[in-house]
Amino acid sequence: MPEALSFLRDPAFWKLASIPVIAAVVGWGTNWAAIRMTFRPLEFVGIRPIFGWQGIIPSKARKMASTFVDTTMIRLGRLSEVFEKMEPEVLAARVSAVMDRRLAQYTDEVILRGHAVLWENLPEMMREQVYAGVRAEMPALIDALMKDIGENVEDLMDMKHMVVGKLEGDKALLNRLFLEAGDAEFRFIVRSGLYFGFLFGLVQLLVWIVLPQWWVLPVFGLLVGWATNWIAINVIFRPLHPKKVGPFTLQGLFLRRQAEVARVWCHLVTREIITIKNIVHEMMNGPKSERTRGLIARHIRPVVDRAVGQLKPMAQLAVGPRSYASIKASVAEKALHVSEDPFEDRAFNEDRAVIVEQVLRERMETMPPDQFQDLLRPCFQEDEWKLILTGAVLGGLAGTAQLLFVFGLPGG
Repeated sequence: MPEALSFLRDPAFWKLASIPVIAAVVGWGTNWAAIRMTFRPLEFVGIRPIFGWQGIIPSKARKMASTFVDTTMIRLGRLSEVFEKMEPEVLAARVSAVMDRRLAQYTDEVILRGHAVLWENLPEMMREQVYAGVRAEMPALIDALMKDIGENVEDLMDMKHMVVGKLEGDKALLNRLFLEAGDAEFRFIVRSGLYFGFLFGLVQLLVWIVLPQWWVLPVFGLLVGWATNWIAINVIFRPLHPKKVGPFTLQGLFLRRQAEVARVWCHLVTREIITIKNIVHEMMNGPKSERTRGLIARHIRPVVDRAVGQLKPMAQLAVGPRSYASIKASVAEKALHVSEDPFEDRAFNEDRAVIVEQVLRERMETMPPDQFQDLLRPCFQEDEWKLILTGAVLGGLAGTAQLLFVFGLPGG
């Protein structure tokens, strides 16, 4: 080996060279751990309440979901606007088509359930008259019903209750809202730990050469673990607005990807959360479901009266006025029970999702930066100090290990 490179044989050189390398590894590792601990595990692992961990987002699922609604969803438009974009006339046609195919089956189920003898002994012609009567009035009934729902949708369902319930019950989906929106930023945070860690390591190397005290490596390890995380998070969100610095335009990495994030995020939301299936389910089963059921019953009752009314002479003779009245109530009850059926079809939900996605995407792309950052910022703000502290502790431990196993305990 040439004399000029003889220093490569000196173990002291490799010890010094290890300082920035280990700092880079510490920066990468602590940032990776911080991201991992934000989202995993979904459920608490360990011994409660202290010895164990649950991902910060999953552990505060209700609060995070509520924040998501308050800071983002509410800015993308009112529920009535979303419902209008789903085209109530198309929804009405869908309901009519599904109900028409099953109308005879539904009617048979209702009346056979409590009045089998009456229904089975009715002439076929009279049964067909009942089917035809309901079928003839069904399109106008559904049109009027959908129009009424559209005008009163804010009073028929609680949007926040629907979204929070969905996300709280599906922590993996809650994670995906942040992970898919901030995929590039999370990868940057992990990679940047390597870069920033190496730069801090060079400073650490100089300090160690000048001041080889035992506390330098642990303290710098702690600083690397803390600073790499803190810097990465700030680079993502700052500066908030574009700033011209010479030939360069600076802005937070996440904010510069607004159009791309809007595309990914709105696609997920309109397929998993704000779907026509979920909206109808919330109307029929949520805290305001009694209003929905009452509205549907008001529209159905006159049709039931006219359709079943054709049975009145024979029905009252066969079962009496009281049982005849229960037939009408059963028909209305069945109609309420099957109200969600037309919206179970995946293809139909996808068709409506495409329309809503476009609307939400256009609005999200034009959101001002201070509002747009709220899409991802909450996942860092919530217990951010824990992540930075954890990074600092891990960095300090790594620095201590380096001191003990690479350098040994220096004399002073």
